[in-house]
Amino acid sequence: MPISEAQKKASDKYIKSLDEIKIRIAKGQKKAIEAVAETKGESVNGYIKGAIKARIKSDTGQDADL
Repeated sequence: MPISEAQKKASDKYIKSLDEIKIRIAKGQKKAIEAVAETKGESVNGYIKGAIKARIKSDTGQDADL
C-alpha cells in the first residue's frame, strides 16, 4: 500500500524533530548487537538507547529522556 502524502509529511516533521548520532563499532559487532537486541525483543536503536539511559543513570543518578 502506498504511503499517503499526509503520512509522508508527518514522518518528515517527526524526523526533523530528532537529533542524530552516528557511532562506529568494530567489524562484526553490529551483528552481535542485532542478535542481543532481538533476543530482548527490541530494535537495535531501542537497545542502544536503553544502554545509554542505563549508563547515564549509573554515572549521574538521573534519568535520561531519550
